[in-house]
Amino acid sequence: MQTKIEKINASSALAIKIIEGENEEDLSFLSFREKLAMANISHPEKQLEWISSRRAIFDATNALGIEYPGFFKDEHGKSQAMDEKGHVSLSHTKGVATAIYHKVRPVGIDLEFIREKVVAIGPRFLAKEELEFLITNPVHFTMAWSAKESIFKCLGKRGVSFREHIRLAPFEMNSETISGTVQGHDYQIQVSQMENLILTYTIW
Repeated sequence: MQTKIEKINASSALAIKIIEGENEEDLSFLSFREKLAMANISHPEKQLEWISSRRAIFDATNALGIEYPGFFKDEHGKSQAMDEKGHVSLSHTKGVATAIYHKVRPVGIDLEFIREKVVAIGPRFLAKEELEFLITNPVHFTMAWSAKESIFKCLGKRGVSFREHIRLAPFEMNSETISGTVQGHDYQIQVSQMENLILTYTIW
């Protein structure tokens, strides 16, 4: 499985993995609870995405010199460390999985394919002011969607509307960072394009 690992700073790292086949040796780091969760995923492709996401977390924590603690999902669907230390966020799309870990602060990460249809559904997740500064280009719209997704994951709560609650400041299609706010909190999002994919994640 091909991997890109980036140590963002002394407290945070991310990993991006191309999803391929796994063998049993690759899964020895998983906790017993995680192995049970994996066994309950019946669809082979979904199971491989789950495994790849955990491998990405393993690589991110390893880059920081942290022993993989094992993770579980809380009542909001957000992954939490079993040792209650650090924060993690996961994302996967067809053929690719990614994860980010931070020792102290909550994090969010998202990976999206650039698709034409995102422009048509823009009014569903964008406020009027955001639609006014975005150009009619799927790259620009995917950046906006992905940035909101990263903020949503960082917040880690249900009941948050992308259109009504998460607001993005104006940004250009070549911007490397995006600013956003939700429920009185400010967020900074790193954004990059990798061929036909947009990657975003929260930075501190």
